[in-house]
Amino acid sequence: MAASKKKAVRKARRGERMRQVAAIPFRLSEHGNVEVMLVTSRATRRFIVPKGWPMKRKSGRKAAAIEAQEEAGVVGKTLRKPAGTYSYWKRLENRFVRVDVIVYLLAVTEELASWREAESRQRAWLAPEDAAMLIDEPDLSTLLRDLKIPEPTPEPAPQPANGT
Repeated sequence: MAASKKKAVRKARRGERMRQVAAIPFRLSEHGNVEVMLVTSRATRRFIVPKGWPMKRKSGRKAAAIEAQEEAGVVGKTLRKPAGTYSYWKRLENRFVRVDVIVYLLAVTEELASWREAESRQRAWLAPEDAAMLIDEPDLSTLLRDLKIPEPTPEPAPQPANGT
């Protein structure tokens, strides 16, 4: 068990809520429509978004990008502002604990043919509203259904040289 997960479990035993980070990998289809990637969980094979425990000396968005690469085999740029949050009940050995998840959007630039968890997961590109129907967590389903991808900020126009 990773050190950050052990720390989270100790907090849960004290009655504190656990925290995770997640990524919603997205791309634009050839027709300009947004598509998001879901992956299957290893244990239940349900569709989920890549997520994991916070990592020492890594920002939440960096940790979310690492989880997306490990679990979904995608690389890209994580948007600075979180897309939202959701909560779910996680099963531990002898109890359930509430986990709060901060979700970041990941603009996918590369889809790897092989990745760390490729043998134990499947991935699928879907329209956000279709993805929302496959997700069991109501808050995450709503987040996917109502997903808004921010427009890229345009580059400033070059300034004319002095004297022209």
